[in-house]
Amino acid sequence: MSLDLGPEQRDGDTDLLPSELPVVFRHRAASSDRPGVDAADRDDDDELEDADDGRTMRRVGWFVGVIVVLLLVQTFLVEAVRVRSDSMSPSYQAADVVMVDKITYRFRDPRIDEVVVTEDPRTGQTIVKRVVAVGGDSIGIDDGRLLRNGQVVFDANIDNDNMDGYFHGPVIVPEGEVFLLGDNRDTSLDSRSFGSVPVDDVQGRVVGHVWPIGGH
Repeated sequence: MSLDLGPEQRDGDTDLLPSELPVVFRHRAASSDRPGVDAADRDDDDELEDADDGRTMRRVGWFVGVIVVLLLVQTFLVEAVRVRSDSMSPSYQAADVVMVDKITYRFRDPRIDEVVVTEDPRTGQTIVKRVVAVGGDSIGIDDGRLLRNGQVVFDANIDNDNMDGYFHGPVIVPEGEVFLLGDNRDTSLDSRSFGSVPVDDVQGRVVGHVWPIGGH
């Protein structure tokens, strides 16, 4: 007598389902077979991408903010200006870079002996000159000597060489205007050539050197 053990089982040819395998041979499902895990991973990736986007936007915002602040500072507060000629020598020489205060004259007018930045009315070129007279003053040059309201003006910083025998004026400066001269009187093109300048056209006052550091 024989026992019926069912269909013959051949080595390596089993028909058992995975759930029917011994526990020791079962494998865990791959992560691709686990929807919950995939969703969590995608959420983490999205969070990282959002964080990177946020950092990028902050950097862009910071950069734009810096540019805006610099433009506002240059427009309303201070500006570096390059001296284009030796007309202000020895105080300021060609290629010097000076710092210009652009806020002071919003509250008051330029004063005598201040060095200012404006535009040549004939060319529109930025120029650096010294205020030697304001509205209502009489100003002139007599044999090379500067006369303001009939009094000789002495300034040790002025280059007055080759001015002997030179005469100009005197003229009366209109109210609301300033008369400008270069410190290098012999070579400067200034109010002797283009007349006095309206106060409103003065862009700012020079407060010192940017380059060379400490000046000459």
